[in-house]
Amino acid sequence: MKTLTAVNTANRSFLLAILAICFLASGGIFVRLSTLPPIHTGFYRVLFSVFLLYPFVKSKLRQLDVKTMATIIIAGVFLALDLILWNISFHLTSVANANLFANLVPFTMIPVAYFVFKERLQPRFFLGVAITLAGIFLLVSGKINPTFSNYKGDLLAFATSVFYALFLLTVYTIRDKVDALTIMFISAFGSLPVLFGAMVWREGFYVPQTFTDLYPLICLAVLSQILGQGLLSYCMGKLPVAVASVVVLTQPLIAAVYAYVLFHERLSFGEMAGMLVALTGIFFAKKP
Repeated sequence: MKTLTAVNTANRSFLLAILAICFLASGGIFVRLSTLPPIHTGFYRVLFSVFLLYPFVKSKLRQLDVKTMATIIIAGVFLALDLILWNISFHLTSVANANLFANLVPFTMIPVAYFVFKERLQPRFFLGVAITLAGIFLLVSGKINPTFSNYKGDLLAFATSVFYALFLLTVYTIRDKVDALTIMFISAFGSLPVLFGAMVWREGFYVPQTFTDLYPLICLAVLSQILGQGLLSYCMGKLPVAVASVVVLTQPLIAAVYAYVLFHERLSFGEMAGMLVALTGIFFAKKP
């Protein structure tokens, strides 16, 4: 009975993690619709989430010790660096390259899961990761532009995946004593100073003034920051680190579906085959 309950809990957490990635993948839609420069968009996404989250977490803030709060703020710094590098990489390489390299989170998280958290990884898991990566490469292969001039953007996009992995790993260490919404609220105070500095340095300073300026930012705050990052942070306390890292790989798949439905971007046979291969790999990696 206990084993069955544990399996059901793991399956529920896995589905919640997929739902979180669906919310996160929607971020690309609203970044595209945003009238502000990219780092501004990331800054206001985090800033607006602070005001939306505060009523839900204010009673819990006094219960946290300084060490825990400092850890969460460090996680916020990692998330800010992830957002900054991801946005910059789009100007130095192709969108396909940036999306591919930015989602290679398993290359950071799996070694940490094995060597630091001592998670037991079965051969089936590594087979699943390999199949998933093959599917992702197949999905974006027609759009990748492997030129020497793109290497800086590709490196920045891969660095994005490292900082995002560090954010998730830091959250993993504290999820047993801090709820996900509180983590997202406090982490904002690590993210905002870094985002603000990078924003002013690269883009100047702009204030959203019209509904057209505001609604993509509010959607990003609710869907990507609170529901997406919040749900994924919740799942970091329920799923093994290695499995969570593979779930993140579904983001290019979901983003491709959104692009097809909302922006009428065609999906070739090869891209659809890549999606099927990647989903098969995730099934293998998830199985105990």
